[in-house]
Amino acid sequence: MSTTKYIFVTGGVSSSLGKGIIAASLAKLLQARGYRVTIQKLDPYINVDPGTLNPYEHGECYVTDDGAETDLDLGHYERFLNVNTSQANNVTTGRIYQSVIEKERRGEFLGKTVQVIPHITNEIKERVQLLGNTGDYDIIITEIGGTVGDIESLPYIEAVRQMKWEMGDDNALVIHLTLVPYLSAAGELKTKPTQHSVKTLMESGIRADILVCRTEHELSKDLRRKLALFCNVKEEAVIQSIDASTIYDVPNMMLEEGLDTVTLQKLNLKDSKKPDLKQWNKFLQRHKNPKGDVHIGLIGKYVELQDSYKSILEAFIHAGAENEVKVKVEFIHSEHINAKTIGKKLSKLDGILVAPGFGERGIEGKVAAVKYARENNLPFLGICLGMQMAVIEFARNVLKLKDANSTEMDSQTKNPVISIMEDQKNITNMGGTMRLGSWKCDLKKGSIVSKIYKSKTIEERHRHRYEYNNKYREQFEEAGLIATGINPDTELVEIVEIPNHPWFVGVQYHPEYKSTVANPHPLFVAFVKAVHEHSSKKK
Repeated sequence: MSTTKYIFVTGGVSSSLGKGIIAASLAKLLQARGYRVTIQKLDPYINVDPGTLNPYEHGECYVTDDGAETDLDLGHYERFLNVNTSQANNVTTGRIYQSVIEKERRGEFLGKTVQVIPHITNEIKERVQLLGNTGDYDIIITEIGGTVGDIESLPYIEAVRQMKWEMGDDNALVIHLTLVPYLSAAGELKTKPTQHSVKTLMESGIRADILVCRTEHELSKDLRRKLALFCNVKEEAVIQSIDASTIYDVPNMMLEEGLDTVTLQKLNLKDSKKPDLKQWNKFLQRHKNPKGDVHIGLIGKYVELQDSYKSILEAFIHAGAENEVKVKVEFIHSEHINAKTIGKKLSKLDGILVAPGFGERGIEGKVAAVKYARENNLPFLGICLGMQMAVIEFARNVLKLKDANSTEMDSQTKNPVISIMEDQKNITNMGGTMRLGSWKCDLKKGSIVSKIYKSKTIEERHRHRYEYNNKYREQFEEAGLIATGINPDTELVEIVEIPNHPWFVGVQYHPEYKSTVANPHPLFVAFVKAVHEHSSKKK
């Protein structure tokens, strides 16, 4: 019998109901009771990973310490639990089929006809149990992407059915997240969509153990009883998930509804220890009761979809709470910034963050935003491409290298201040070819970043192919753009800053990936603090 317990979270009626937040909230409550918990995401798309997806398609691509390009829900898992995820925490249909096909080519199936059942479902079950088999966790929560009834999700649902049958009811349960819509014309909540969704799940051989019902209005006792009766669950297993002002309220809401209690009962686990949410609630108190506010412009080119910058936005929430200020983020499309519009768009800001991205679209607007921040003494943070834009702007306007550029945007530039890594030049396959995952960085003594991190060496997560060109480093430093973070193994520049500016830092890595509720990222905390101080002076 398995010693690790498994919880599967499925969704019905509609997508975007918040399976990831429910999974993370339940995990937080179980963790707060002393259980060792992790969460994994099964994505039904055929891409091997989201690394090649446009952010408009699927939101941001989240990167783990071990260099896995994963779904943005893994960011929620880390922010809630303060526990690192890995390649094993995100599985896609593409990766499943790729693995099975490679095994077939190697002759591992002994001449058998390779089929969805048992070969694909066996591969899924194996991936689901990878983390459980390490012995590091008491409970594994598995979120299944998509909606029940989708053709893409069927192999995952079948794998869950088999695992429930193999492990027994005490070791595996299914939480079904569904929608109870409110029809304003009738003036009432409707349970029929949920009934149909549960019926669809049952047609696949799975009975939901717990229903979590997304709703805009309170579920009455009668309505809960009706849902329990027609969906074949216990009344206490009908959990209300009403709209919240912030995702960080959801663990407390689920605690109030007893989601953790009913989960532990069904898994036959001890329910004696109350969840310790002191630190969590301290964060919430600061987040909801700021003593001031700051106005930061996020300059990017995917601003129409806020999920494209999910980790940055959450890092601002963590840093804002730490500084007891509300961070108001204004999304500014870099394509809309030019000489005519820049003053109007940026003059009311207290600070500027130039966001990551790929490709040449909107680049000149980002360069113009960097110049505005540098010349007007606005606190500035550049992340990945944002750092590269700071280097290009400085080269053009301070070093007077007018054609300075990145070879990503202009392969013919005579001054490639940002250039591709030597070992990347002959690679044409776009998947997983970047500098990914956690890399070390030595900080220069006395620099802004050394004071922020209070450390000589740091480790941060990367996702890029192009680098600061060390051939220009001496010129930059003589003119005042100092390299203050260097990778000790490759000598690549990771951080640049301008010491005689109020606060100007560009980083090649993605600090936002490591910001959590329990540990707000020090770089974001320092940036928000600098922005707040600048804002206070203006007033």
